[in-house]
Amino acid sequence: MSEAYNARAGANRGINNLKRLAYFAEVVETGSFTAAAERLGITKAVVSQQVAKLERAFETTLLIRTTRSVRPTEEGRAFYERCARVLAEAQDAFDGLATDDRAPTGTLRLTAPFDYGIAVVVPVIAEFQRRYQTCTVDFLIGDATLDPVGSDIELAIRVGWLVDSALRSRRIGTFGQILVASPAVAGTLSPNPNVAELAEMPFVANGNLRDALKWTFRAEDERQHLVRFAATLTISATLGVLQAVREGAGIAVLPDFAVADDLATGRLVRVMPTWHLDSGGIHAVMPDTRFRPARVTAFLDILADHERRRS
Repeated sequence: MSEAYNARAGANRGINNLKRLAYFAEVVETGSFTAAAERLGITKAVVSQQVAKLERAFETTLLIRTTRSVRPTEEGRAFYERCARVLAEAQDAFDGLATDDRAPTGTLRLTAPFDYGIAVVVPVIAEFQRRYQTCTVDFLIGDATLDPVGSDIELAIRVGWLVDSALRSRRIGTFGQILVASPAVAGTLSPNPNVAELAEMPFVANGNLRDALKWTFRAEDERQHLVRFAATLTISATLGVLQAVREGAGIAVLPDFAVADDLATGRLVRVMPTWHLDSGGIHAVMPDTRFRPARVTAFLDILADHERRRS
């Protein structure tokens, strides 16, 4: 008698395969049945059998097995990306049910851009360690975009416009971009400078930006001006641009978190204060794993609270 589909059989197959997809995801993430079995605390044979049953159930080859490696097929990669999201959501649900008495422990390994890291992340790390004195922190600070998975990083802070990624992300805040100058340089401008006057000013460009010379200024009444600057000095670091502007090298567009203290003390002044540039996002990016250590969650809570107060 041929196998007939019915609601009960379909439901049972789905429940069993929910467990199997967890085994399959471990194999993809570790790259081997042996490593997956060790992480799951079961035998290699069980993992292999369960993944094989998953493939038979849907008549699809998910993994290419050789004597040296295991890698997903095109169908397997697409299936894994969906599995990872399902398992991550399930873990979030369990985390929500967990009690709050899990104290963060261990070493938090994170990375952030140099300017945001110095201005914001370092103070947050200090607060984190005051609260959780048993935790240590390994902070990789720099403008290179590190892959959390390949660099064994639990948390990466990205500032700007997040590109599509298979990693998990959480938006934790925003930042403004501000045209600033030293008081001496600003004093050479007319009280209400026009686009042509701004474009003729010496301009310090940030070489790390994709388009550092073209900026669109917007007013509250929806008017907008596109200004194309000509760089008289290009520096490939935000803090270097900031110092050059302090020294009177020209005007520059800088993130609000980098210039907040200078604006408060009068060391720098805002140029065209009634006009605004686009805001950018601050994101926490994490490996798309099913288990998020309590130290990561605790740190993100402190950072998000800091961003809410800053904004």
